[in-house]
Amino acid sequence: MMSMTFGISSSVTLLFDFWDVHGPAGMVLSVFVVLLLTVFYELLKVWRVWLGRSSKLAHPQSPYSAPLPYRTDSSSVLESSPSESSLTPMASHPPALNTRNSLLLHGIQTLLHMLQVSLGYMLMLCVMSYNTWIFLGVVVGSVLGYFISFPLLGHI
Repeated sequence: MMSMTFGISSSVTLLFDFWDVHGPAGMVLSVFVVLLLTVFYELLKVWRVWLGRSSKLAHPQSPYSAPLPYRTDSSSVLESSPSESSLTPMASHPPALNTRNSLLLHGIQTLLHMLQVSLGYMLMLCVMSYNTWIFLGVVVGSVLGYFISFPLLGHI
């Protein structure tokens, strides 16, 4: 039975039977690979945010959107609330290439989401090997990935 406590060892099996680590050199290489996967995971999150913000999918404009109420001190609540006439459809744009591009972008975002979730679960399973070195590789990779990708969020 597998031990459910963290241990320091240079012998561990990660994710698949063929990723069987024996010795310090294999452990250093495995920690480096896990660290790079975690950095990629953090960069993938920023990439998905960038795609979401650069597309119109992030802020879809509904044809039934109500205008923002304009209220002064002397107006009443009834005067500032949207009426039935403000809920009528606004001028709609004919679906042309925009629909095709949005479907392509949505497909790309879906694939990136699938990759992010799969990678996240694989990293979780690496941590669940209860090897201290692998755990530290995931933590340091997450810190390094966030440190690299955080400035990118400001430019998006």
